[in-house]
Amino acid sequence: MKLHHLADSKDNWKSFDAFYKVFHCHHTLVSMIVQKNWKDDAFFGYQFLNGLNPMMIRCCSSLPTNLQVSEDMPVPGAGSLKLEMEEGNIFICDYKVLHGVKANIIHGKVQQLTAPLVLLYKTLEGELKPIAIQLKQTPAVDNPVFFPTDSEYDWLLAKTFVRNAYFNEHELNVHLLRTHLLAEVYTVSLLRNLPRVHPLYKLLIPHTRYTLEINLLARKFLISETGAFTLYASSGGEAVTTILQRSTSTLTYRSLCLPDDIIDRGLKAVPNFYYRDDGLNLWHIIHKFVNGILTFYYNNDKEVEEDPELQTWIKDIFEKGFLSNTNSGVPQFFHTLPELVKFVTMVIFTCSAQHTAVNNGQFEFGSWMPNSPGSLKHPPPSKKGFATEATLLETLPDVGTTVHVMAVLYLLSKQSTDFVALGHYPEEYFSEEIPKRRIKEFQTDLEELHNFIEKRNKKLQLPYVYLDPQKMENSVAL
Repeated sequence: MKLHHLADSKDNWKSFDAFYKVFHCHHTLVSMIVQKNWKDDAFFGYQFLNGLNPMMIRCCSSLPTNLQVSEDMPVPGAGSLKLEMEEGNIFICDYKVLHGVKANIIHGKVQQLTAPLVLLYKTLEGELKPIAIQLKQTPAVDNPVFFPTDSEYDWLLAKTFVRNAYFNEHELNVHLLRTHLLAEVYTVSLLRNLPRVHPLYKLLIPHTRYTLEINLLARKFLISETGAFTLYASSGGEAVTTILQRSTSTLTYRSLCLPDDIIDRGLKAVPNFYYRDDGLNLWHIIHKFVNGILTFYYNNDKEVEEDPELQTWIKDIFEKGFLSNTNSGVPQFFHTLPELVKFVTMVIFTCSAQHTAVNNGQFEFGSWMPNSPGSLKHPPPSKKGFATEATLLETLPDVGTTVHVMAVLYLLSKQSTDFVALGHYPEEYFSEEIPKRRIKEFQTDLEELHNFIEKRNKKLQLPYVYLDPQKMENSVAL
């Protein structure tokens, strides 16, 4: 990226124009739109749906008791907050998993990591806009709620703290845990429990390609004591363990199954939600494929129940991956063929579609650092009316920290040199005619979805490409 000369700099950024020193590398259409619109409320809201972390937002039907706003609060251009909640127009993002986490120390300075609550309103035009931000979980005089009517830099600074929480929640929970580490769980259990002649082994092994290797590299170069994330993110170091433990303890099977998750979060009717639309199409295509393969080998529920290797596979996943947490809803035993088909669909979706959705746009959304700061140096504002451009620049990460994080995001977003797209199997594992036919049907369905997405994106100012089957790998490979 030609940024070595800045890598050791501990200087603050002097102006927003100065960011062009590092932003000039590897422009894309998306990164240019991010740079142009990062201050805009509608773009801020858009990223909760179609950005790197579409997993936090949910419909809000009642206010959390620790959020210091009243149901009588007027919503700009609409009715009261209570009325708009009843209409299903209010949404919330709650970063409570970050509450009380010990923030990292970078260049000898303690960083900041808040646990915001964000209320958003779905406008008549179908946009999502933030209407209230509380930066810490515990109500207090020095924990004000920020509104769009506040001064420009009070509001922008509040949104910046949210974007920092967004970055850290995304990297550790949504990206590392819910794709990389879960893919490793499925991979290890597969290699441990199923022989190569087993149909489930043949079905899943292409979706485990490089997963163990990339995770070993992540442990060594990202989250180790000398790893980039440890050195340059506000949730690096001790915070990594805390956040992963909390996230794992609340992980549920339904949240990993996209159709269930969309229902549970009340997001079925949200407009312009391309992650949901493309993801559900992919889920159904994968489900159809998995069902076609597995119903060829299993004729009924009894055959599923009586397959000891299959049952050992899921038992190992439940006990070692989900720590025998019955509250997770993860199956401990497969009783029926539909149960098996759904779980395997989730595994393939996680290893391909979900990982692509939360991985491939990292550089595009994060290369303009103010949109996605990995760390912040100053505490959140305890009073209103004092923030300025200088305050914001002093709060953002220094020059060296910025370029190190950019380099990591660039590396993680690059396509593999030996990329294998979803549904393509260079090595043949199935010899029977019907499974081979199902693979061809799978590829045809994926091609049709690609064509649909490509046609739709031509009409969008900001194309959503992160669930295009032709741009996603079979596995968590990077």
